[in-house]
Amino acid sequence: MQQDVLSLIEQNYPSLSPSARAIANYLQQHPLAIVSQTSAQIAEQTGTSKATVSRFFRQLGFESQQDAKQAQLALRQSGVPVMTHDQSIDQTATELNNLAQTFAGLNPETLAAVSQQIAHASRVTLIGFRNSYPVALHFRQQLQQIRPAVRLLPQPGQTLGEDIHDILEDEVVILLGFQRRTKAFKSIINALTGRNVILITDPTGQVYNQHANHILICHLGNENPFYSYAAPMSLVSMLCNQVYEQLGETAQLRTQSISNLYHDLDELEG
Repeated sequence: MQQDVLSLIEQNYPSLSPSARAIANYLQQHPLAIVSQTSAQIAEQTGTSKATVSRFFRQLGFESQQDAKQAQLALRQSGVPVMTHDQSIDQTATELNNLAQTFAGLNPETLAAVSQQIAHASRVTLIGFRNSYPVALHFRQQLQQIRPAVRLLPQPGQTLGEDIHDILEDEVVILLGFQRRTKAFKSIINALTGRNVILITDPTGQVYNQHANHILICHLGNENPFYSYAAPMSLVSMLCNQVYEQLGETAQLRTQSISNLYHDLDELEG
């Protein structure tokens, strides 16, 4: 795996010359300079020369400062939290753009087919790891209020083999896998071959589109160090609302019955 520039600076620091250490100190204190400044600007800020800056990056293993910049940007593209902008991001505009890109790319016919399958399957299984897990957990919580037989995998501390083996013929499996997926993801989706699989992922997950009956793409943005999960959560909301409409009175009766239990158990405020 490609290491980020700051890690390489730390590893090589003992062998750096005094002038190279001045550059190292500056970049450690101003990491955005790696992607936002030229060699000349770094040299000016550190009282060195462009030649010294070039030698510094070669000592770290890069061909040039531009090569180091591209490596840093590539890390962000692969999901590593790295600052790549020297100006504040308009968070509202970024989120709106992620949502707009996501919903513009969703086919209404696909959404209708997916919601119908979720509504009428004998059981719905949601699978998610790492950052996909809380999205899957929220999805389960919403669905469970309007239909029975909804489960979330993996269970804490448990393996998946037994549960995947017991998937029913008319069961729907919703697999959530966003960037920086676990190494087991490929094996899991291969093990689900022949099952009714709905894959919710980011654009990089399209490599698995031959393994799923339906694939829904969410845009997470890469302007900030961390991805945004506003679009996946919004998609979950849309699907649950559509499933509610599919089930109609059955869903209404179930939600009312559950609400009565909330009251009887004194579980919620208000």
